[in-house]
Amino acid sequence: MTSRKIISLILIMCFSLLNFEVLASENKYPDYADMFLGADKHETFNRKMFDFNYGLNLFLIKPIHIIWSSVMPKYGMDRFIGVSENIEYPIRLMSSLVQGDFHNAGNETKRFFINTTIGVVGMYDPAKRFFKLKRNTDNMDKALSRRNVKPGAYFVLPVINFTTVRGIFGRILDTAFNPTTYAFFGTPIVSIVKASLTVNRTAYIQSIVELIESNFADGYVITKTAFGINGYIKQNNYDRIDVMPDIETHCIKQKPQKSEKKTKLTVTGKIIQTNDDVESSEYVEISNITLKPDIHLKNYSPQSPVLDSMRTSLFVLPNVNNSMWTDLSIWNHSFAHKIKYDSVNVFKGRENYNFKYLLQKDKKAPLAVIYPSTGDGARASHPVMFAKLFYDAGYSVIIQGNPFQWEFVKSMPEHYRPGIPEKDAKMMRITTNKIIKKIQKKHGKKYQFENKVILGTSLAGLDILFMAEQESKKNTLGHTKFISICPPIDLIYAISQLDNYGKELGNELPEDLKQKVAYASAKIVSLYQSRDDFKYEINYMPFTEEEAKIFTTFIMHSKLSDIVFTIENAPINKKSDIYEITNKMGFIDYVEKYISPKSEINKHNFNILSISNYLKTANNYKIYHTINDYFINQSQLKQLKNVAKGNLTILDNGSHMGFLYRDEFLNDLIQTISENKNL
Repeated sequence: MTSRKIISLILIMCFSLLNFEVLASENKYPDYADMFLGADKHETFNRKMFDFNYGLNLFLIKPIHIIWSSVMPKYGMDRFIGVSENIEYPIRLMSSLVQGDFHNAGNETKRFFINTTIGVVGMYDPAKRFFKLKRNTDNMDKALSRRNVKPGAYFVLPVINFTTVRGIFGRILDTAFNPTTYAFFGTPIVSIVKASLTVNRTAYIQSIVELIESNFADGYVITKTAFGINGYIKQNNYDRIDVMPDIETHCIKQKPQKSEKKTKLTVTGKIIQTNDDVESSEYVEISNITLKPDIHLKNYSPQSPVLDSMRTSLFVLPNVNNSMWTDLSIWNHSFAHKIKYDSVNVFKGRENYNFKYLLQKDKKAPLAVIYPSTGDGARASHPVMFAKLFYDAGYSVIIQGNPFQWEFVKSMPEHYRPGIPEKDAKMMRITTNKIIKKIQKKHGKKYQFENKVILGTSLAGLDILFMAEQESKKNTLGHTKFISICPPIDLIYAISQLDNYGKELGNELPEDLKQKVAYASAKIVSLYQSRDDFKYEINYMPFTEEEAKIFTTFIMHSKLSDIVFTIENAPINKKSDIYEITNKMGFIDYVEKYISPKSEINKHNFNILSISNYLKTANNYKIYHTINDYFINQSQLKQLKNVAKGNLTILDNGSHMGFLYRDEFLNDLIQTISENKNL
């Protein structure tokens, strides 16, 4: 699992701590930034400082990091990090001693001497590799917290960013115990080494800054919440490896059980009750339809549908990010960095829409247009993986964002409210045509893109099928094939599932919930730190089903919050009360508030079966689904099979996109796009 994906999951989960109904709270979805940090008494000041730090980074710090990262290869930067961490041994030692943790103080001392000698002043980590002594992240702020020193108010300060009153004193003590502090009193060469170590270490923050900037409508809130959770993890020692499960054992050494081949599954159609207020469409019994998987995932060890869906994070292809240079370097020529950024104005008076693209040298090459999952923009990681598959098969590639994403909403007419598939599809068609014309204007009209494939996942998978139906009536995109991966069959049913997960976990007391969220976050950190030890395929997610539901609802509700934040045109540079709205809002609430009253929901086509006539007669689409996708039920899947027939490919495992990384699926997808190229 890549560091970008791990950090992304941590940040998304942290921001999305707005998605639970807690006892004695007025909100359905309480503000966990407030729960972990307390009231933001200085929010107006903090937001101004946050914006100041962003500008400082953009115009001063980042250019320095780009220069450094273009001089020092990734291998060298990693070695410098090791040296920095080794030198800071006195900070961790004193922190352990103040806490009275003499066992950890002994381990840190052993690590220091082993890595200083065998590890060449810390450039390598033989203490971890050969002696299983893993470094902790203790500092004096943690030592003070373990000695019951209250954190006090929290602030955003220039350069330092988020901190507390206790954190300021902790930093002063860290500085005093850090040997490099006194380098500036030494020779110029020693001072240069100190400056190089500082620049090298801080360069790693740029990937997180870019992640926040591109994925969140309000970067202040996600950063604040992540800061609060991280402090809680350290204060309770959840970052200590001895209180964590053995991630390597759970992920790698557990022997996968052979999955049984499901050759026949018969279910009875019925009305599905999704929650107290909303019913999905009525499904009738089709006695002659059985669900027979077309693709079997060999040795797939299913856990639960929600946990299996989390395996989508394992979708990483070789040679996508491979480079001896970091992402910041101007010399990084990995596939991901070859993809160009651009923007186009879709509607006059609205913001330009950002997209990514990569063209083949062959101007007659077919074109692939990729729409990622709910809430993901053009800079998400999954569409880059799909782009690599298409590009290797000879396609030029365009990556757009999901229509249910804040950047897309900003580029649409002011009255636009995402979530109605037929309306989203109309806007997607307009946007795609505008992007193609922009590329042709920039690179020449010889790029005709006569043969196209449009791929969408999750909600975008549903939207592109509506695009296909609209194109069958009025063709604007030319010869096009549509590939839909795990589309919700009944969108109201799917979003009700998410709201129900929130209700299931809503009976937790606030302190219990804090502990569970922090512990789950610490698991992710431990998984990230153990990534270099993974030598085999991970076929197991080391989380409980409850933690999986926490992740899922957190991630999805954060995307909903960003949409509401954008629709309401909430200010990002001063205190905003928008979260009083989002904290009380689920997905059904969103539909009722911004799309249609509850009594009129059925007037809109939220169901894939509303385009049954197209699905029955067309042959220019393909749908991938699984039997155990938790956003659908098997009655719905039978209905879809009845109309789509051979255009529907069913997998026996993987839940909602938890099969993307599997060779069985990828080989079938590659065959599909290769066949289309030759048409």
